[in-house]
Amino acid sequence: MKIGDASRASGASARSLRHYEDEGLIVPGRFSNGFRDYCRSTIERVLVIRTLLESGLPVRLIRELLPRLADGSDAGTAAVGAEFLHEVQSHRDRLAARIAILSDQQTALDAYLREARRADA
Repeated sequence: MKIGDASRASGASARSLRHYEDEGLIVPGRFSNGFRDYCRSTIERVLVIRTLLESGLPVRLIRELLPRLADGSDAGTAAVGAEFLHEVQSHRDRLAARIAILSDQQTALDAYLREARRADA
């Protein structure tokens, strides 16, 4: 299917599909005229990519994870899997730290607004 059809089928914009291709996350086929040709398996992969991006994983980790999701084999992946999980945990920990900082900032703003409203009353 062409990029417009793939966009509708996956819920990803055409721009996002081109970005996923530029990042090496998908490799659509090509029609003889050079237009991209997206097959059902590519659309399914885009759905996985979108889910992983929405969970906050960076493209670098997604690029590492996708081949293992596709091949489904367990042979020799235990060490790589542990390293990947460590990276995901580190990413999650960084997000948690950022959330804590934002939460503190929100609390401070809430306190400021309460005081400002009291002063106006």
